[in-house]
Amino acid sequence: MSSDQPGGGSPYDKPSGGQQPPPDQPPPGNPYGGGPGGQSPYDQNPYGQQPYGGGPGGPDPLAGMPPLAEAGRRLLARIIDIIIVLIPSYLLDWASVGAQGSHFTAGRSAVGGIFTAGIGFLYEFLMTRATGQTVGKRLLGMRAAMLDNGRVPDSYAAAIRAAILWLPAFCCSCVWFLVIGATIVIDRPYKQGIHDKAAKTVVVQATP
Repeated sequence: MSSDQPGGGSPYDKPSGGQQPPPDQPPPGNPYGGGPGGQSPYDQNPYGQQPYGGGPGGPDPLAGMPPLAEAGRRLLARIIDIIIVLIPSYLLDWASVGAQGSHFTAGRSAVGGIFTAGIGFLYEFLMTRATGQTVGKRLLGMRAAMLDNGRVPDSYAAAIRAAILWLPAFCCSCVWFLVIGATIVIDRPYKQGIHDKAAKTVVVQATP
C-alpha cells in the first residue's frame, strides 16, 4: 500500500528541518494556554502584593514610615486619655444622680457608663480622624496611622477604632482596657490592639 505523504513518509512523523508547528496549535508548555514558557495565568498575583501588605515575601507596609510606638508609651498615652474622658463623665454622672435626689458614691451609675462610652467615642473618633492624635498621643509623641499607607485614619477607620475602644466602657472599662493593652504587648509584628486590627491601623512615632 502506498504512503499518503510524498517520499513515503508517515503522516505521524515529526516535521524536520526546524519546521514550526501549524499556527492553530498552542506553543509547547502549559496545556491551558498560559503565558510564555507555559506559565499559568494564575501564577501571578493581580494585586502586585498581599492585599494587607504583610504576607510572606511581600513588601513591608511600614517601609518609609516612622518606627512603631513603644507599648509603654502607648499605655501612658491611654491613661492620659482615660483621665480626660472620665472627668466630664463623672461630673455628668454626679449631676444626673444629684438631680434624682440620690447621694453620689464613688461608683458609677448606669447613666455614668453611658456618658463614659459616649464621650470616649466622640473624643477618640474626632481627634483620630483629624490628626491621628489624641491628647495623650500628642504628649507622648505618637500618632495613629493606616497600616497600608501611613496616612491619618479616615472616618470609617477612626469610627471603628473608637467604637471598639470605648463602647465596652459602658460596663467593663477597666477589664476591657487591660485586654486592649495585653493584645498590644503580645501582637507581632505590628503591635496592634484589637481596635487596630479591626481598623487596619498602627501607632507610630510622630515625626517632629
